[in-house]
Amino acid sequence: MQLENKILEVIAIDTLSVVIGLVIGLVIGIAVITAFYQFGFSKKKKSIDEARDNAETEAQKALADAQKTGENRKRELLLQAKEEIHKSRLELEKDIKEKKSELQRDRNRLDQKEENLDRKIEVLDQKEQALESRVSDVLAMEEKAREIERQKIFELEKISGLTVEDARDFVLDEARQEFSHDMALMLRQMEEETKEKADMKAKEIIVNTIQRYSADHVSENTVSVVTLPNEEMKGRIIGREGRNIRAIETITGVDLIIDDTPEAVILSSFDPVRREIARITIEKLIVDGRIHPARIEEMVEKARKEVENTIKQEGDRAVFETGIIGLHPELIRLLGKLKYRTSYGQNVLQHSLEVCWITGMMAAELGLDTMAAKRAGLLHDIGKAVDFEMEGSHITLGGDVARKYKEGPIVINSIMSHHGDVEPDNLISVLVAAADAISAARPGARRENLETYIKRIQKLEEIANSFEGVEKSYAIQAGREIRIMVRPESIKDDEMNLKAREICKKIEEELDYPGQIKVNIIRETRATDYAK
Repeated sequence: MQLENKILEVIAIDTLSVVIGLVIGLVIGIAVITAFYQFGFSKKKKSIDEARDNAETEAQKALADAQKTGENRKRELLLQAKEEIHKSRLELEKDIKEKKSELQRDRNRLDQKEENLDRKIEVLDQKEQALESRVSDVLAMEEKAREIERQKIFELEKISGLTVEDARDFVLDEARQEFSHDMALMLRQMEEETKEKADMKAKEIIVNTIQRYSADHVSENTVSVVTLPNEEMKGRIIGREGRNIRAIETITGVDLIIDDTPEAVILSSFDPVRREIARITIEKLIVDGRIHPARIEEMVEKARKEVENTIKQEGDRAVFETGIIGLHPELIRLLGKLKYRTSYGQNVLQHSLEVCWITGMMAAELGLDTMAAKRAGLLHDIGKAVDFEMEGSHITLGGDVARKYKEGPIVINSIMSHHGDVEPDNLISVLVAAADAISAARPGARRENLETYIKRIQKLEEIANSFEGVEKSYAIQAGREIRIMVRPESIKDDEMNLKAREICKKIEEELDYPGQIKVNIIRETRATDYAK
């Protein structure tokens, strides 16, 4: 290919030299003719001929020079082309030799590998034959062992009088009893270790939280007492033929109890907001002095606006103190409404704030989201703000309210699960339930109706007595602990742990109670004999 390129280059140069000569001749001729035209035809013909001859001579000379240059260049290029051809032939021969050597080496390696592979195949064939021989021997030995085993089993069945199935069932029963005993011991040990570690950690977290947060508790009643300046005011509140007291009760929805209590009027209502409106109304009427139905209606409207304003302020205060942002305005209003709601005498707004702080502190101790924990703690009893207006428990209503105002799943689950109605699906929900129990169980936080308390104690003892092997039980520590006496012949020591767990589970399922109940099982074995 390079040689062809060289030859084409020589031909092109030769042609170019001829063309250049012709072009030079034409240029000189044109120049002469032009000169003739420029200087006119006044010159003599001789001068014209001489000029033409000179031009032809110059053209021939230039053409000869061009041809000579082209020939020289052509010879040079031919020599270069021959040298390139020779050089390329040498390199090609060298490459061919190297390729042949490399191919020969590869062929030698392949031959060697093929020989090695043949030897390995031969060895494998030998091993396979040996293995087949051993397998045959093993199968024969296995068959012989089976025969011996059958003979032994037959002899054992004949000696023991039991079949294989009967012996297997007997061994399994023994193993099951032994495993049950070991399982109870292991469970007891694991529970003790886990409970010890969990109690230490829980006590540490709770103690740290309680030390960091302290609040006063004020028990509130379901009635309000309005102090009167004198006994005459009772008559004015009743009015002529009772028209004033009827107007107050009709407009506010609150019962007025005017009895022999000196200088006092009692307001009774299940709705604390209505009771507060009635209290403010009566206080305003006493200050104003004008008590009649029209004035009562006017004062009730003013008191209602004042209570609404107080509700908004209390909601804003709760949100500001806790540092929670992004709450819906209606949720803030419902929080403020909890100021007038009590549960077992405990103010629900104060209880919600306390649960908020305790949950946040415990979440910080455990490395959880503190703001999410405080939000769930603050809103966990939000359903109590509407349970007088709508049907349903405060847990169901609270969950519906939280969903309505686009609260997150953590808050909703905390509301639904803080009394155990729904299983908690996150750690914050567990902390909210614990903080709710702590707040409710603190001394002086709540009070309980005597009749409800007695029924709960009786139900607790009934649940314990319903289990087999229980002789008697006693609820102590205001129903926070129950001691159960069991019959030693019915329940063994290693079974007491399982029995305590069963009793706890049934108490959780059937009984409503604040805080937690400790279950203690006591087993006593006595031996009596007489010396004669």
